[in-house]
Parts: sequence; C-alpha cells; structure tokens
Amino acid sequence: MLFKIILTLHILSGFTGLLLGTLLLIRKKGDVIHKKLGKVFTLAMVSTGLCAFYLSYVHPNLFLFIVGVFTIYLSISGYRMIHLKKAHLGQKPKIGDTILTILMLISSMIFFYIGIKYVLAKQLFGIVYFLFGLTSLRLCAVEYKAYTGKITDKLYGLKNHIGRMTGAYIAAFTAFLVINNTFLPPVLAWSLPGIVGGIFIGRTLRKLRTQKSNQ
Repeated sequence: MLFKIILTLHILSGFTGLLLGTLLLIRKKGDVIHKKLGKVFTLAMVSTGLCAFYLSYVHPNLFLFIVGVFTIYLSISGYRMIHLKKAHLGQKPKIGDTILTILMLISSMIFFYIGIKYVLAKQLFGIVYFLFGLTSLRLCAVEYKAYTGKITDKLYGLKNHIGRMTGAYIAAFTAFLVINNTFLPPVLAWSLPGIVGGIFIGRTLRKLRTQKSNQ
C-alpha cells in the first residue's frame, strides 16, 4: 500500500516538475509568476527525488537512486543560487548550503567508487557513474569558490541558478525518457536530453552575458 502511494506521489511530482520546468524554460524569466512557479518546481523536484530514494530501496535500482540525488541537489542548490547575487562582493553561502555541498561531495566519491567498480568488472555502464561523480565534483568545486571568497563574476548566482535548475529538469526528463523509452537506442535516451539541455543553457548564458555587457 505504501509503495503504491509513494509511486503515485513520485509520478505526480515528476509530471508537475516536467510541466512547470517546460513552462519556465519557454516563458519570461524573473517576473513574479516565474518566481512562484520556480518555488513549486523546486518542491516538485525535491518530492520526486525523495520518492525515488524509497522506490529504489524497495525495488533496488541504483540508476533511480542516483538520479534522485542529482534532482534534489540541483533543484535546491539552483534555487539557493539566485540568492547569492552578491557573491562577487564577498557574500557567503548559508550553513544549509555548506551542508548540501558536503553531502554532494561525499556522493561524488561514492559515484566514483561505483564507476570504478563497474569498469573493473568490464561493465561499460560504469563510465556513466564515473561521469556522475565527475559532474558532481565539478559542481562542488564551483561552490567552494564562493566559500573561499574567490568569486569575481557578477553573474555567478544567476548563471548557476539557470544552469542548475535546467540541470534538475534535464535529470528528471532523462529518467522519464530512459524508463519509458521504447524506440530510441539506449545511448540516445541517456545523452539526448543532456545534449539539448546543454545547448539551451549555453545559448541562455551567452544571451545573458551579452545583455549585461550592453547595459
């Protein structure tokens, strides 16, 4: 009974997150509606990730668990990043941000361990886990600069907000596509959302830099 309830909540939260994420990607940024939808999106993504933990425990699924970790981390850190508008002036993250970074750093080490273990067992899928570890370690390194007061980019908070919130959306969409895929080659199902999302993030950040330089 509990499994069905959590599964239903997982599906509803995931659907809500994907729907709102799509709206947030295509509509105007920064207005009141964007901020309100962003809060609901963040809650939906966190709910999806927490449900994924339980589901992956009851029916062991390492992929689902790791996607849950990334979804929660990216959505919370992405939401918090918008509040670090003065990081280039020495503004420091809160204690909650520090805890989140430490937890993700520990997770990255675990991802590396799993990836190496799989590769040594001649399972190429271990490369995916290794990339998860590399990505999470890089994100933690970005946050470390804020803790040590080494941020000089005025757009640090905004750029990371956009990248991480979009990353949370990509993680959720990738999980949805991989689980429900019936026609795409597995490699495409895994990589396509990230490629398309990466292009979108790159274009958005370039546009943002251009707008700021013209002001």
